[in-house]
Order: sequence, then C-alpha cells, then structure tokens
Amino acid sequence: MPANNAQNAATLNMQARQLIKLMSIKRIQSIANINYDPTKNNRQIINPQNVGLIRGFWVQVTHTVSNGSAVDIDLTQFGPANALSMIQFDDLNNVTRIQTPGWHLHLVNSCKARRPFGAALEHTATDSPIDYGANWINQISAPAQIAAGGVGTVIMRYWVPLVYGGDDLRGGVYANVVNSTMRLFFDAPGSNGVVTAVTQGSDDTLAMYVGHAAGSVALVTITNTNLLVYQEYLDQLPVNNGQVILPVIDLATIYELKQTSQTGIVAGQDFNYQYANFRDFLSTIVVYNHDPSVQDGRGVGADINYWALQSANASNVWKMDPGLIAHMNRNFMQTDFPPGVYYFGTREKPINTQQYGNMQLVLNAITAQPNAYQLVGVEDFALQQTLSMAGSLASGG
Repeated sequence: MPANNAQNAATLNMQARQLIKLMSIKRIQSIANINYDPTKNNRQIINPQNVGLIRGFWVQVTHTVSNGSAVDIDLTQFGPANALSMIQFDDLNNVTRIQTPGWHLHLVNSCKARRPFGAALEHTATDSPIDYGANWINQISAPAQIAAGGVGTVIMRYWVPLVYGGDDLRGGVYANVVNSTMRLFFDAPGSNGVVTAVTQGSDDTLAMYVGHAAGSVALVTITNTNLLVYQEYLDQLPVNNGQVILPVIDLATIYELKQTSQTGIVAGQDFNYQYANFRDFLSTIVVYNHDPSVQDGRGVGADINYWALQSANASNVWKMDPGLIAHMNRNFMQTDFPPGVYYFGTREKPINTQQYGNMQLVLNAITAQPNAYQLVGVEDFALQQTLSMAGSLASGG
C-alpha cells in the first residue's frame, strides 16, 4: 500500500475510533449461565450474540471441589488460575484467535492491569479509618485447604479480550451479521494437562490442589461447575448515509493469545523459542520447570543462567540474568510473580516478525533434568490477510 494511502487509512481508522467512543453505548449482557458436571462433559461451547462491536467476555467459573481422598489437599501456587484448562475463541471466519489455558489468561490480565487481576488491597495497606479492603470474599477465592472427605468452593474470574483494551479497538469483532457464527470453548480441569489435584511431591504447576501428605488424590473431583459468561460490546455505533462507521484497520487486526509447551532443554546450552512470522508480539510469559519429577521444580532464578532475545543474525537485542528480570517485573507489577514465571513485556516496541524474521527467546539453564519443560504464552497482533501465510507456534524440543 502506498504511503499516502496507508496514512489516509490510518487517519480514517482513528476518526472512526473517536466517533465510536463519543456515540456508542457499552453494553454488558449475560449470554450463558450453565451448571454441569465436568467429569461427564468437560467442554462447554457457547455461541456469542451476533450484535454490536464485541470487545470481549467476562467469565466466572465456580467449581465445587469434593475431596473424596483420605488426605487433606492444599492450594497450589497457581491455584484457581487453573480453574479452566483451555479458553478458545473462534471468530466469524473460523479463525482461532484465542487458544490458551487459564493460568496464561490470568497472567495476561494481571500484566495489562499491572497488578494481580481481581485482587484488592488488604485493610492493613491503607491508613484510612474507613473499611476499605478485601471485603468481597467471592471475587476470586479458593480454600487454602480442603480436608479429607470435605468440600470446597473455588471461584475464578477471567476477562477474555477480543480488543486490546481501553479505546484501542484492534481485534474487535463486528458481529451484526446473520450468516456466520462465533464460538467460545471452555475446558475444565481434566484435559489439556490441567488437573484438579496431584499427589504430594508431584509437579503441581497445572493443578489447583496438591496432597498435604502422601497418599492418593484420585478421588478429588469437581462435582459441579457453574459457568457464567457476559458479553461486552459497543452498541448504537455511528452511522453515515445509512452505513455503519467502523475502524477498518482495527477490525482487520487479530488480537491473539496462544500458548505452547517445549521440552528438550539441556543445562548450559541455549534453548530457543522461535517467534512465529507476520506478527507483532506484545508480551511473552514463560513458566520454567527444571524438574517436573518433584513439587518444587520451579525456581526463583538459581536454575537459570540468562534469558536473551536474539535476532536473525544471532545478535542479542538484550541478554539478562533472571535476577534483573525479576527486579524489572517487580517494578512493573509492584509484586513478584509465582516461582518459575518470567514476563517479557514488549508493548512499547513490539517484536515485529514481519520486519525482523527469525526472532527467538533464548533460555540458558543452569539446571535442567531430562524432563524439564517451559510453558510459553504469547500475546500478539496479526493482520487477517497475512495470517494464512504465517507459521504456527513453536512447540516440542
């Protein structure tokens, strides 16, 4: 596209955004309220409403966890973030825009808010005599322990974004159509490697609970799940000469959330995650587990030499030890991530794999058992007309 045409298109897109901001009405409406037994029907499929310009979906998951085992179970470090093993959104063109587990979606929500998503300040964190603080106990909650033979309620909330956020409508879906359908998929624990509970001493990264003592947790089950989904969209969009004014570039942009896992990591050797082509990567979140045969295989830096972002000519854009990364993440979030979690934010200058091909995130581990793995979750923009030419997410070793 010639420079003048591209500039004109960008100007028109921005004008459409401003008109939509001034004239449209934000609506939030319930589209699903389902009770089901995930042991019999793990996946729920919901069709969003074909109305307005969709910004995203608010999701509340309420699990009834029954501990039928002979041991108590304790909340893991990721806890209710694993309340959904997979969230997937297929758009009107049957393109999968979101396909990622609950832990990744929660961390993305947290990073964009720059605080733990859905969390409140404790009473002791303010000097106000008025009763501010964590008063609403059923926002995101889970019992720290469920006794043997006991029952507990786990509540988790997610924001499933289609637009990037705020007034930025990139990724939005204009749904006022009658000949196509969208689909939302929600998978409960028991699939995609995520489980309700694991035995004491086991890798608990992808579990909500872990045994408090040695013994089987096979009888820990989710006996009932309530799934509550709200659709957030913009209605009463501006019209000119009978035509709805839409931000064309924004609607041609896909906001993706995807996750993959990789194995084959060897201590002391560079291990590369290859960024897919034709995308602008906004963030990368990695969970590194150097020894999944134990419960504490996710460390806080002592198991990694360095991380690096490497360009096509094998030069490092940056190369940092895990302590510096953790320090930068703490300044960004005002808190630390769970052990083993590394956030690499590139929102100010996205990793553009159309301009710079063969971009790689490099891990050099100090400790890596033969079954060591890393879970990689990415957040990116892609244009619909070029996505069909792009490669898939990196996986395997």
